[in-house]
Amino acid sequence: MPVLDFDPTQLTRDHVLRALRQLDREGQRMPLSTVYDLVYKGRRYAPRTVARLAWRLACQEPEANWPLAAGAPTNRVLEQLDFTIATKRPTLENSALDGDVAAQEAMQELYPPKATKPAPAEKGPTPAPEATAQEPTLAYALPAAVPYSREQALQELFITEDKLEATLAALDRRRNLVLQGPPGTGKTFLARRLAWLQLGATDAQRVELVQFHPSYSYEDFVQGFRPDAQGTFRLQEGVLLNFCRRAAQEPDQPYFLLIDELNRGNLSRIFGELLLLLEADKRGPEHAVRLPYLPAEAPRFYVPANVFFIGTMNLADRSLAPLDYALRRRFAFVEMEPEFGPALQAFLAQQGVPPTVVHRLLTRLTELNLAIADDPELGPDFRIGHSYFCQPPTKPAEAEQWLTLILEQEIAPLLDDYWLDQPAKALAHKKKLLRK
Repeated sequence: MPVLDFDPTQLTRDHVLRALRQLDREGQRMPLSTVYDLVYKGRRYAPRTVARLAWRLACQEPEANWPLAAGAPTNRVLEQLDFTIATKRPTLENSALDGDVAAQEAMQELYPPKATKPAPAEKGPTPAPEATAQEPTLAYALPAAVPYSREQALQELFITEDKLEATLAALDRRRNLVLQGPPGTGKTFLARRLAWLQLGATDAQRVELVQFHPSYSYEDFVQGFRPDAQGTFRLQEGVLLNFCRRAAQEPDQPYFLLIDELNRGNLSRIFGELLLLLEADKRGPEHAVRLPYLPAEAPRFYVPANVFFIGTMNLADRSLAPLDYALRRRFAFVEMEPEFGPALQAFLAQQGVPPTVVHRLLTRLTELNLAIADDPELGPDFRIGHSYFCQPPTKPAEAEQWLTLILEQEIAPLLDDYWLDQPAKALAHKKKLLRK
């Protein structure tokens, strides 16, 4: 076969598609590759066979030799053209996994070869390419970083200076911190400001926020096969890998990954083998592990020493399972409490809320939280947080109505849910809360 000068840019996606159509027309029954398969419309092809035929079409030389070896060299060229290369698990005949291969071959019947049509007498205009459905891209810029000091934090946060110091010390010691407590106690608000304090500025480039939920998976957080804009499944990095790669490029700067609603996700499934790398003394290349979706020759993954994790956890949701002890051992935990004391009172007075409205708010919520904490079916984790009242109106004359509407539209429906099986008890507490 002739050996031509190899220039991978000569090979286009159209050449590969033409090669796939030709193989389908000729009806060749290609065996599945032993390690890698090119997957297209439910069919599987040996990548090097496809690449060789596409190269001959590109060079217009029917005997041209494909110069790259099978495996990673060939796969990279095809992946750059947006084709999916799948790593197939090895199977033994008659084993429990042997049916996977049969299922793959049966899948090919869903996409039979298209009947060839005679060429038209006259070549008409080239049809416009089909539009690809994808989400619109919103152009925006991250806010510029501005200095952030401890004094600013103490003005914004309803916690004491001693508690702030203890929280920062826990973050420095463990590198993994969970802020837990009743809903509405400012856990996410504090998490972001802890990161800003460590950075000394409101640096959005080095702070990333994700929120776990029941559908969140290892493929979203670490790595997995997901569809791209063309509907092709490709191996893509999740939030954690992308974030750690950015952090590794600036080892002298701390990076903070904030995980909101930590306990709403299936943590064992989301973290997988990465649970080991969360430990403060398991950071760096010497503790790198091999990720399951990558081939054996790929570099192993590690969590850089400058990455910090701050999670938030709502303890009042009855649908959530408790954290397992393996995860708890890797985090420090800080309790967040509803703050209806002097700090909130001073904040509301500074915002122009009249003293009578402030007194009514503090009295009613303190009384209600005591009743919730003493209830054997609820307890302290179900208390009402102060964040409901952290955005008062700008006009003092509107403060009375503002408080009444929050109590009626936000707090009272929550009490109906708390005492769902005891409507009389819920009604009694709502009357106390809403009395004039």
